[in-house]
Amino acid sequence: MQSDKFDINELKRRMQGASQSLQHELGGLRTGRASASMLEPVQVDAYGTHMPLNQLATVSVPEPRLLSVQVWDKSMVKAVEKAIVDSNLGLSPATEGTVLRLRIPELNADRRKELVKVAHKYAEAARVAVRHVRRDGMDTIKKLEKAHEISEDDQKRLDQEVQKATDAAIGEIDQLLANKEKEIMTV
Repeated sequence: MQSDKFDINELKRRMQGASQSLQHELGGLRTGRASASMLEPVQVDAYGTHMPLNQLATVSVPEPRLLSVQVWDKSMVKAVEKAIVDSNLGLSPATEGTVLRLRIPELNADRRKELVKVAHKYAEAARVAVRHVRRDGMDTIKKLEKAHEISEDDQKRLDQEVQKATDAAIGEIDQLLANKEKEIMTV
């Protein structure tokens, strides 16, 4: 009998959240290739407030090492340009009218190694998050068994399900990291 106080799908959803968060963080790591997601963290001072760049412009990738930012409002071009320069991404825009072109510079070997280290840090944080979810699940199962709401056999079976979900989530995180590492180290 499955107790309504324990939901394996809720646990899996929380574990999935950790790997989605990791995917987002890895997407922001600059590799030698242009990616529209590189500019996601850029905030622009526009209309008296901070706004995400994607609410003021269209970001496209016309070439593997070039980003193009099409600003919709001509009066915002300078603000967008300043935000990109101030974002510490190491990008300097070449402005032509309402279009900003951003060349993605080559990464040197040291910078690549640094990026791999950062990627590993992100992945470890995601693994820790998954382990916390696992611990919460195991604690809930133990409490249910102690309160005699589930049998010892159910406890063992649920423990195994939680462990299986944990292994799958950590496997996915390791795969994301391996892919990003390969992408960073590819010259």
